[in-house]
Amino acid sequence: MKKTYVEVSYETMANGAIRPVKVYWHDGRCWEVTRTLHMCASVNGEYEGIRYTILIGSAEKYIYRTDCQWYVVSDL
Repeated sequence: MKKTYVEVSYETMANGAIRPVKVYWHDGRCWEVTRTLHMCASVNGEYEGIRYTILIGSAEKYIYRTDCQWYVVSDL
């Protein structure tokens, strides 16, 4: 699996939680996050950081955050 770092616009909620709003790809493409469904940290070391399950349109995707860096994972 390969990490691809992306830029993410996000909101910080009143309780301190971070909610991604837009995902920007390295070639300039941008996707609006329709909804954040879930966020969690790995309990078994499967991934690094916090995983966000998001909707982009009707597609369910994962993005990950470690400190202030965001990435996606591909099998390529």
